[in-house]
Amino acid sequence: MGYGLSRREVLGAAGAGAVVLLLTRVPATAKPAQFQVSHSPAEWRKLLGPERYAVLREAATERPFSSPLDAEHRKGLYACAGCGLPLFPSTTKFDSGTGWPSFWAPLKNAVVTRPDRSLMMERTEVLCRRCGGHLGHVFKDGPPPTGLRYCMNGLALQFRAA
Repeated sequence: MGYGLSRREVLGAAGAGAVVLLLTRVPATAKPAQFQVSHSPAEWRKLLGPERYAVLREAATERPFSSPLDAEHRKGLYACAGCGLPLFPSTTKFDSGTGWPSFWAPLKNAVVTRPDRSLMMERTEVLCRRCGGHLGHVFKDGPPPTGLRYCMNGLALQFRAA
């Protein structure tokens, strides 16, 4: 009779632990101390509502294919839903097939990035330069001319038709 755990029990426990880690958002690093637009958490909740607050202020991710902005094809600008700063021109939007609005380049001086080591991998998080709102992530699998894919949450954006 053995007193150790069976291989099945060890693998099951490891799998359960991985699920818990994947569902828990672990902040990558502290956000910069000062942004031009700043509010208390209570003020942000009131301004944004629960879904946008979760994305912009807590770095949640909306479900793929849930944003009407993924299918938006008009000319215009995509701005931060938190502070209104223009972020992406429609001329850089493309259909990535991922289910989130995707762009190959932001406007100059519109976003900042930082390492995101949550979910047991390293990604690059994209934040609004003015309010620090979480927009999404940028990946190196986009189209020319940059080769980048700014994969943004539609809830983090507002579209302004030209």
